[in-house]
Amino acid sequence: MSRDMDTTSSQKRQEIGQVVSGSLLEGLKMKLNPENSVEDIRAGKFVVVQGEKNEFFSMITDVILETSAKGLLENPPQRDDALLKLAVSGTTTYGTVQLRPMLMLPIGSQEDMRPVKTIPGHFSLVYSADSQDVNRIFGDERVDNKFFHIGTPIDMDDTPVCLNLERFVERSNGIFGKSGTGKTFLTRIVLCGIIKNRKAVNLVFDMHSEYGWEGNVEDTQRPKVRGLKQYFQDSVAVFTLDPNSSKRRGAPVDFEVRIPYSQITPEDIVLLQEELNLTPTTLETCYPLVTKFGDTKWFNELLSMSMEDIKDFCAQYNVHQRSLEALQRKLNVLAKSCSGFLTKDEDEKGTDAVSSIISYLTDGKHVVIEFGQHSRPLEYMLVANILTRRIHETYVRLTEEWMGERGPKPIPLVITIEEAHKFLSPALSRQTIFGTIAREMRKYNVTLLVVDQRPSGIDPEVLSQVGTRITCLLNEERDIDAVLTGVSNAQSLRGVLASLDSKQQALVIGHAVPMPVVIQTRTYDDELFRKSMGYRTEPPTRDEMEREISIDYS
Repeated sequence: MSRDMDTTSSQKRQEIGQVVSGSLLEGLKMKLNPENSVEDIRAGKFVVVQGEKNEFFSMITDVILETSAKGLLENPPQRDDALLKLAVSGTTTYGTVQLRPMLMLPIGSQEDMRPVKTIPGHFSLVYSADSQDVNRIFGDERVDNKFFHIGTPIDMDDTPVCLNLERFVERSNGIFGKSGTGKTFLTRIVLCGIIKNRKAVNLVFDMHSEYGWEGNVEDTQRPKVRGLKQYFQDSVAVFTLDPNSSKRRGAPVDFEVRIPYSQITPEDIVLLQEELNLTPTTLETCYPLVTKFGDTKWFNELLSMSMEDIKDFCAQYNVHQRSLEALQRKLNVLAKSCSGFLTKDEDEKGTDAVSSIISYLTDGKHVVIEFGQHSRPLEYMLVANILTRRIHETYVRLTEEWMGERGPKPIPLVITIEEAHKFLSPALSRQTIFGTIAREMRKYNVTLLVVDQRPSGIDPEVLSQVGTRITCLLNEERDIDAVLTGVSNAQSLRGVLASLDSKQQALVIGHAVPMPVVIQTRTYDDELFRKSMGYRTEPPTRDEMEREISIDYS
């Protein structure tokens, strides 16, 4: 691209001001052009600063009212003196805008974007970004299927912002926001992108049955939206812990999940210590039980112990009797609460749920596990931990076989969990499989997609491993601090995060985007979304089917 061509491109953009001061550490200050209203400038807006040698792609982080005549503030114009207000507007009184440069590129260069190492000079012109700028930064899904459209920049309704899905599935990621901000819709959009573009397989622990067949929406005109199964029928399998709930909702399922007692380990009980109100001393009594009865029988044996059995066991293993009695009492509560899907080993018949899930995943199919009426934290945490632990063990084995050239490389797996702070709190993150996966990054081709309204409850060490953070509105200061942990320019992004709308807006930061960006998230399950996903109500024609069959998916 020549310098003349680049100048022509700049002329097509809308000029909004010029740089009047700044520093590399604090960012730039722009004086707003008189013809532009301060009220049209919004935090999070994407702009381009045209320097002498470089273009600086920047975000608006603050808007300020200023004046060159301090006395005017002490004696402001009268309420009805419109002429004086007009006379001083833009000259004596004016607006300034704080900019944070995020990326830079030499003018006319076709190279990749670079980190900002300098700043533009005084009076450099500032322009609103255009669609060409957005595509240069965030990619174009029409050109490369590693990119997926998740929304549009502020005030740019027709210009897609894309996630780089290949980079997204490389690391664990988070979708955060207070209740009611649209986290579930955002999660569905991201999962649809991964499925459509075939960048990984998904395992979704669907706490409230929102992802499989259909989900709820706060809209009296249209109370339901399609789930992943309706969009990708042949690629998504729905497992359920509550077949009766699925039948009542008219949701087809592929597999009914039953978990035998033999799959429960002491580590699963550690995760539930807060839900079951277990003391550390009571928890410790699990391990002598494993020593006596083995990994697969300890849980069943404990539940069936008589008082005489408990006394004999405590005498033999020097265990506090009241602690063992308390453990038996609490685990009986657990077994009763989970009786809909937790079974004694002798009652278990048919195919192992974990084996079926792994079979689907290794075949490139995506799995949604619906909990139905078993959606209390106690039940959700137990099932998610048991299944994830065993699936992770399988992925470790498959990855090691691939490294030893004794098998194919496993397809990357993304595990989606809701209420993530319950699994990844500072007290538990080192004792649960989810903490292990988060710290391993992609070592064994398994990553997490954590969905939570309380990121401050997640271990800071785990949050530091989260590659991409898609954050909707948060009100609590500690939650905002947590989301911005380890992020450069965190202070300037705080105001941007606080100014988000309560719905359908998010700040995207991290590994899958070249720079932070505020987006208006795309609408899930509207006509445009259905069309982009290839959803259709009529069957494909013979020619379309033949073209689909001829595609090489290797």
